Amino acid sequence: MADTNRTSSVTSGSDAPLTVPGLSTTTGHAVADALQMRVHALNDLQLTLKHAHWNVVGPHFIGVHEMLDPQIDGVREMVDTLAERMSTLGVPPNGLPGALVAARTWDDYSLDRADTAAHLAALDLVYTGVIEDHRAAIEAVGDDPVTEDILIGQTADLEQFQWFVRAHLQGTSGALVSDGADDEVSAAEATSGTEHVSAR
Repeated sequence: MADTNRTSSVTSGSDAPLTVPGLSTTTGHAVADALQMRVHALNDLQLTLKHAHWNVVGPHFIGVHEMLDPQIDGVREMVDTLAERMSTLGVPPNGLPGALVAARTWDDYSLDRADTAAHLAALDLVYTGVIEDHRAAIEAVGDDPVTEDILIGQTADLEQFQWFVRAHLQGTSGALVSDGADDEVSAAEATSGTEHVSAR
C-alpha cells in the first residue's frame, strides 16, 4: 500500500486532524481505516464482475450478461459511498490499483471464457468472501452507528446480488450444484462435471 503519511505542499496522504462530531479523532480514524479494505474488496469485485460479464458464453449468455451490469453499477456506488465516508471521517481513501494489489489477501479471479453456469458458480464463491468480510467489518465499526448502517445496507444488497447468482445454480431442492467447492475452478467444474473452464 502507498505511504499513507506522505505530505507535501501539493498532496497529502496523512489523516486530517479531525473527524465527525460525536466521535473522537482516534475512533473516527479507526472506523475509516476499517473501511479501506472494503473499498479494495469492492473495487476488485466490480472489476471481477465486469470481467465475467465480458467472458460468459453459452445458451444463457444474454440473461447473465445483462444481469451482471446492474450489480457492477451497484458495487461501484458502494465503493464511492465508503470512500466518501472515509474522507468524512478524516482519512484519505486509497483507490489506486497498486494499493489494492499490495493490500489484498485474495488471488485474481480464476476464469476467463467459460459458460454462464461456470462463471456464476465461481462468482458465488467471490460473493461469499466479500459478504463474510463485510459482516466482519460491521462488527469492527460498532462504535459508529452511521458507518455500521452503511455497511449493513451494502451487505443486504450484496446478499441479494448473490441470491440472483445462486438462483441459476439451484435445483428445486434448493441445493447448489457447486456445493462443497472450495475454489473458483472446482466450483465452475461442478456445474458440468467436466474440466471445460479456461483458468488463468
